[in-house]
Amino acid sequence: MTQEFELIDFDFIELNKLMKLLGLVATGGEANVRITNQEVKVNNVIEIQKRKKLRPGDVVSFETYQISIK
Repeated sequence: MTQEFELIDFDFIELNKLMKLLGLVATGGEANVRITNQEVKVNNVIEIQKRKKLRPGDVVSFETYQISIK
């Protein structure tokens, strides 16, 4: 499933917060575990930084989701 996430009034959003905000995971703790377990990619590269700053142009891939940051 492809989605777009538009940053409004902010320059970036942290990866774990994005996952929780969009409902990809139930809790922030689950987001952190999934990132640590190398289940998340940013721009087609496995990401292990829980608080990775996502900016416009970044693409997050997790399970069947693909989220473009605008």
